[in-house]
Amino acid sequence: MASRIRLDLSTQNPDLQDGLQARIHDPLWMLGRQWQFGEFNGADAGSPAAAQVIVDTAAVTRYQPGPRAGTLPARPYATNNLALETLVEAESVVDGSRPNWRLAAESGRHLLRLLETARLGPSRAQWLGSAYALAAPTTEQAKQIDAASLSFIRVLTGRTFDGLRFASRVRSLQAANQLNDVFLDAPLNQVPDVDRAKLLGIITTWLTWVESLFQQGSAPSAWIPERMEYALSVSARTASSEVVLTAPEYLDGRLDWFSFTTSSGNGLGTTESRTTLTEAFLPAPVSFRGMPSARLWEFEDGAVNFASVQAAPQDLARLLLVKFALEYSNDWFLLPLDLAVGTLSQIRALVVTNTFGERFLIPHASEVDGPASPWRMFSLTNDTQKLFFLPPVLGPMLESQPIEDLSLLRDEMANVAWAVERVVESAAGRPLDRHEAYHETLAEQPPSPTADADGAPLVYRLGTTVPDYWIPLLPVKDGTTLRLKRGVLPAFGEGGIQGLQLPKGRLLEPNRELLLYEEEVPREGARVTRSYQYARWIDGTTHLWIGRRKDPGRGEGSSGLEFDVAENREEGNS
Repeated sequence: MASRIRLDLSTQNPDLQDGLQARIHDPLWMLGRQWQFGEFNGADAGSPAAAQVIVDTAAVTRYQPGPRAGTLPARPYATNNLALETLVEAESVVDGSRPNWRLAAESGRHLLRLLETARLGPSRAQWLGSAYALAAPTTEQAKQIDAASLSFIRVLTGRTFDGLRFASRVRSLQAANQLNDVFLDAPLNQVPDVDRAKLLGIITTWLTWVESLFQQGSAPSAWIPERMEYALSVSARTASSEVVLTAPEYLDGRLDWFSFTTSSGNGLGTTESRTTLTEAFLPAPVSFRGMPSARLWEFEDGAVNFASVQAAPQDLARLLLVKFALEYSNDWFLLPLDLAVGTLSQIRALVVTNTFGERFLIPHASEVDGPASPWRMFSLTNDTQKLFFLPPVLGPMLESQPIEDLSLLRDEMANVAWAVERVVESAAGRPLDRHEAYHETLAEQPPSPTADADGAPLVYRLGTTVPDYWIPLLPVKDGTTLRLKRGVLPAFGEGGIQGLQLPKGRLLEPNRELLLYEEEVPREGARVTRSYQYARWIDGTTHLWIGRRKDPGRGEGSSGLEFDVAENREEGNS
């Protein structure tokens, strides 16, 4: 029978001082073991002690909205004045085809406050008796306005004047250098001559306030309605040539270096704006929370526990992260280099001096690993000049609730694609839920007479009705491609057809023909929104604008549309 031997560690000394000292009782034995394992075969490897870098930077000076292959002209762009997202997304807050009564009333009220504070200009009663008084909506306009907005507008009518109309008048006179002609209009024609200079100063200050209240884009726009996304290009001139960077699919509201690719073809006519920097600095070791400590008895940060990382053998990214953190992180150094925002940079030379005084010229990663280098961080697609792009983009920003929410979806039961306007901007400048507005309209309609339940006859319908905020997208042939054309359905009411169910938002381009590409309405659908954005730029200025976003949808939907239906009369009226 085999015997078992058990070894237990025990000590009669209750003091733990000897164990904590970690004494080495046989240093010669330790040195011998190190020699056996080859730990004395190391070569001299000094740490970086100093570094010097020479870098060429070229500022982005041109911007082209729309597709790269389009015909829209490029225009100058100064990165210090405006962020690229703001420039691309900003659109007109006031649509010429539909009045904005809220903004008209607020701007007019602000001018009244300025005039009352200065004790100059016409009185409120004189303004309301002039042609600049806020006008009530026409009969046709009132039919398209929801009840809440109509009540709001009727309260404003006759109590304030239209600031937007007055601003348009002043703006046209200012452009013609005939601003004094504003005193030919009532009620300003009653202002004494001695007060006119001061009054013009107040009006000019007020007009500046109106124009700076929102960052409004200028035509042409970078928005592509057929794709429901933005496209843009920027360019800078490096030492060798002009480099054009294109963001062909900008749809999520965030731009970064990976949004751009280098583009061939004609340049954008950028101007020379290139500088050469030479910087010398001390390399700093890479450090991060939870980094293994280099000292024997130093406690490490317990907030980060790499042992809790769940990594399967196929999780290469996690395994590489843990391996870097635990084994190689102390071999990396940071070389801080300040670059201007909105520049293309090219490292000409990087010289590192180690602790032994040796100087090394550090080559680019592609020169070490070859053209197929796996290291592609911060590398632009199709770039041959080894450029680094620091785009002039925003950091954190504030975003409002959508003032317009559009769903693009497929209805397999009806075999139709739909554009569903869930939220649009009302005439009062507020989000309007079209689903609720539609049911409020149905509740206001008088019920139709029905037959008795026992003898209710069947009613034949050529097709069922669809809510007025469901806009059909009809397939049409456009050359060799299939497009989805925005269609229209009749609006039924008492007595038959009362009109057409037209879109009320801006996303569906109600004033022009819209032909969506078929792939823009996938099976999972798409959601497009418009909302206010608010952000601060590097010069300290704040900007407020309206931007658009496109996100994945929530799957297919059903409009309830059916053809050749025989139904109970009572069910048809329910």
